[in-house]
Order: sequence, then C-alpha cells, then structure tokens
Amino acid sequence: MVRILFVCHGSICRSPMAKYVLQDMVDKRGIAGDFYIDCAAMTYEEIGNPVYPPVRQVLNSKGINCDGYAARHVRKDEYRDYDYIIGMDAENMRDLNYEFGPDPDDKIYRLLDFSDRPRDIDDPWYTRKFDKCYEEVVEGCQGLLKRLGY
Repeated sequence: MVRILFVCHGSICRSPMAKYVLQDMVDKRGIAGDFYIDCAAMTYEEIGNPVYPPVRQVLNSKGINCDGYAARHVRKDEYRDYDYIIGMDAENMRDLNYEFGPDPDDKIYRLLDFSDRPRDIDDPWYTRKFDKCYEEVVEGCQGLLKRLGY
C-alpha cells in the first residue's frame, strides 16, 4: 500500500483538494485498495475547519464529495508513517524541512514536481483562482500516479 500525505498551509484548500482528487482518481481506476491518502496543515490556524467553501464548490462540480472533513496539523512522527509527503509550494517545503529535518528516505516532494512543468501551486485563498488550483492539482496527481506506475 502506498501511503500519501498532502500538506499545505492551513489544509482547507490545496491539500484537501489533492486528497479528494487523488482518492477520486484511484477509486475510478479500481486501485483504491493500493492507497492510503490523507492531508494535513503546516499551521494551526484552520485546525478543525472544513474544506473552504469555494474549494468545496469546485470539487462538488466535479462530482467529488468532501463532506466530513476537518483540518488537522501534521505530526512529526508522520515522516515514518508515509511513503510520500507532498507539499504545494516553496513555503510548504521550507516548513516540511523544519518539521521533519533531513529527508533521508526521499519522501518529501512538491506536488507539481511530478508534472512536466515543476512549479508551485499558488494558494487560492489569496489568488481566488480555485479552478486553476484544481487543474494544477489534477496535473500533479496524474503525474504522481504515472510516477508510481499506475
């Protein structure tokens, strides 16, 4: 089983979007049993909050349900529990480095590092570009599945 943890600043926009998009992809391909997918925040400010309403709207418009979600903070011991720990931007990568220290097992990536054009996924909380965020999350998740041989 491949264990994947997506992380972003508050875990109400990008990382839950990635969690639910990837879960939808593996469900539709009939390979969900090969994966455990979760997400977490690098900060504490949104802990317990649901997926941000504009993100929920985008996911719902694609037939993806995110009901029952509550943001949580990443835990230091999760480095050993996951095969991939995937941030969304340079800030997340700095925070992950601070949280976990060195990455001896080569587990920490940016989501779009799995794409043909590695780059940050901007935080739609600030940009208000929720559809663009969705498209980039899909691009990254497709690249990740390809990298994993699916």
